[in-house]
Amino acid sequence: MLQGALAGLAAGGLYAVLAVCLTLMSRLVRVVNFAQSATGMFGCYVAVFLSVQFGLPTWLATVAGILLGGSLSALLGWIVSTWLAEADTGTRSAVTVAVLLLLISLSFILFGNKPQPFHPILDGPAFTAGGVVISQVTVVTVVLAVLVALASRLVLTRTSAGVELRALSERPTTAELLGIPAKRLSVAVWAVTGVISTLVISIVAPSQSNDATSLAMLVVPAAAAALLGGFRRLDLAVAGGLVLGLIQGAAAQVDGLSVVRYFLPFGVIVALLLWSQRKEVWDAAR
Repeated sequence: MLQGALAGLAAGGLYAVLAVCLTLMSRLVRVVNFAQSATGMFGCYVAVFLSVQFGLPTWLATVAGILLGGSLSALLGWIVSTWLAEADTGTRSAVTVAVLLLLISLSFILFGNKPQPFHPILDGPAFTAGGVVISQVTVVTVVLAVLVALASRLVLTRTSAGVELRALSERPTTAELLGIPAKRLSVAVWAVTGVISTLVISIVAPSQSNDATSLAMLVVPAAAAALLGGFRRLDLAVAGGLVLGLIQGAAAQVDGLSVVRYFLPFGVIVALLLWSQRKEVWDAAR
């Protein structure tokens, strides 16, 4: 079970990175981006296509796929920033659901509905601790999750661009009147989170279920982790992703719980939503 739990840390690191991206999107551009992992999935699929069909080196195809994932995310951000600038969070987020379904359908048309032959970017164990093997993928995803969260916090608190982004998220109209380039900053956030999502998915996909639907729906456990921090706190988003991965990995080693682990993110989301509404419910009951 310990081996399984530590193996689940690879997925946990993936959830944590995506949760940080979702949290940044919610805080800075007022969108819960349900297409966060779908753009990454599509970029990774194109990378595999370029590698298999055109014989591109794996690293070059991966770079091309990461750039495509970031570009798709930036394009979506430009559309939202241009035509839905004054819309509420629910409306802006609903657009990303449509994009999620569009990218899944498009991947079925172009690449089929079967898992793709991903070439591992990282392979083999990193080290062994107490008889438990820790893979390179696990180490890299966990470190990447922590680094992305720390770098995001530093940018938001220590740079002028970060101050502008915070002003834009809290007082968008006032920020624009002060001359802050709202659209350019918003598109930049979309692009950066798109690049990060595609990068981490390209690292983990070879060792996970990598059909289009499975990769695109990674947004569900990522949303569960982000919800732990209320889509505001980066540290809790990272912790939530790692813990969720650990629990799923441990549950996979128990026969009676191996199927339940797939429903765990949905259970976490429901529980956190009910807990967040406890004050209103208790007040109404009183």
